[in-house]
Amino acid sequence: MILLTNDDGIYSAGLRAAYEVLSEIDEVVIVAPMAQMSAVGRSISIMRPVRIYEMRINGIKAYAIDGTPTDAVILGIYGIIGKIPDLTVCGINLGENLSTEAVTTSGTVCSALEAATQGSKAIAISVEMHDRDKFEPTIEGNFDDAKRILEWVARKVLKEGLPEGVDVLNINVPKNFNGKIKITKLARKMYKTRVEKRFDPRGREYYWIHGIEIEEAEEGSDLEALRRGFVSITPISLDATSKKALVGWENEWEAQRI
Repeated sequence: MILLTNDDGIYSAGLRAAYEVLSEIDEVVIVAPMAQMSAVGRSISIMRPVRIYEMRINGIKAYAIDGTPTDAVILGIYGIIGKIPDLTVCGINLGENLSTEAVTTSGTVCSALEAATQGSKAIAISVEMHDRDKFEPTIEGNFDDAKRILEWVARKVLKEGLPEGVDVLNINVPKNFNGKIKITKLARKMYKTRVEKRFDPRGREYYWIHGIEIEEAEEGSDLEALRRGFVSITPISLDATSKKALVGWENEWEAQRI
């Protein structure tokens, strides 16, 4: 069984595109937020109840929730399916999810991380889009390349599993696909953060947070691969522990206590 979710909302064209592919592979249960939930990260609704609404979209049975993408994964597993799915797919997201910034902010990637925490193999998949289209869930983009990649990776993961130490595959599909894939690392950063101060009609100030895409792309990174037309597949581990040990810290602490 495959659990399918996203952060663009239940009416997303990318969600329907993913369903078209995955339903040819196995039984698919769709559980997704009712509304746009981009950049909510791995937030969980623990301070209020979350409701589930059974519905049909273009004849497809789906469950909409009034919560976050992570809520969708948790409710999908424990409130609807009742068991850990063989695979959880998050996407197809409208807009790329690259760099360490995406791994900590993207509802798409973070819902895949939640699924992995619960014991499911997990894939997050996104397509590169112009900024004006990323937050328009019903936009009818071209998902053909993403569907081909998703089908291949989903079948491979269901058959072979994920390599040891890999919990999530973060896949990004470029607008101009060159037909090849690259296994990549996360870029350190994708955007130069900007804060723009504005004023409302009553003269009160408010702030708009946004970012400008950086020009540099580290060699071997997901950002570099996408810019060169490759599909980027980044293996991600739930273990965020740094591999660099804090050598000597324990002894230093003991010494200063004497």
